[in-house]
Amino acid sequence: MQTKPFRIGTRGSPLALAQAHEARDRLMAAHGLPQEMFEVVALTTTGDRINDRSLAEIGGKGLFTQELEEGLASGDLDFAVHSSKDMPTKLPDGLYISAYLPREDFRDAFVGRTAPTLTALPDGATVGSSSLRRQALVRRLRPDINVITFRGLVDTRLRKLNEGQVDGTLLAYAGLKRLGKESVVTELLDPDDFPPAPAQGAICIESRIGDDRMNALLDAINDRPTYDAVSCERAFLAALDGSCRTPIGGYAICDGDHLKFSGMVLTPDGTKDHSIAIEGKRADMEALGRQAGEAIRAAAGTDFFEGWS
Repeated sequence: MQTKPFRIGTRGSPLALAQAHEARDRLMAAHGLPQEMFEVVALTTTGDRINDRSLAEIGGKGLFTQELEEGLASGDLDFAVHSSKDMPTKLPDGLYISAYLPREDFRDAFVGRTAPTLTALPDGATVGSSSLRRQALVRRLRPDINVITFRGLVDTRLRKLNEGQVDGTLLAYAGLKRLGKESVVTELLDPDDFPPAPAQGAICIESRIGDDRMNALLDAINDRPTYDAVSCERAFLAALDGSCRTPIGGYAICDGDHLKFSGMVLTPDGTKDHSIAIEGKRADMEALGRQAGEAIRAAAGTDFFEGWS
């Protein structure tokens, strides 16, 4: 019988803490456990410490997970809660994604200061985003727009926007909803034109392979439709060797035993893109994602990826 609290690893940002608390609350409800049985351990990651450059420049997604994964490997943490889109496609030996919470809305949100929509922005307007995918998609839709790197916590980016540093910015709608800030949104972007990052809107839990007691605890809150959809998206990303240097969008939707996936890869300047739509049995989610990624890679050719992937 567990006598000491389960230690939940998380980043220390307001959004990361909100996600850790959601995981904790779902575990409390599923197992009838009091809050005292869970300790939220907030760690500062390398990605949090360096916020003046794009992720592509400083090393990619693993910068938001490394310290948490070290805590899991050492046994200092029992499990870690992450934004799924921050997770590298290859995890350290001995660790895996054991559960996903029910997914929030995966769309991107535009927050405009000088115009309510991306298309209504004046010629030569400036949009801030830290995401290479969002930057490429903005350039694809509006080549006249000046896109600048815009990192920091949600509140930091909204403050910079209100100060007039940019005319608009883009954020994950799911994060804004979890922070109770959805009222700032001036436009929700259609995923067919502006596909989200693979795994966007999903909270995942990472734990140790073979830790049967912990994994039994976590299995009670695993949302299977989210697990299957995001597993397909991550397989697509892995097939394209996706990193923060690669503008890739994609999303999967489960419909009964069926799954539909749409994906896109772009050049960073947004001038070239390749898209794919595929569907099949939900049980084959990873194979479908992999097939979609391999098809796009074959259609685009090696020249498409050279010099920037």
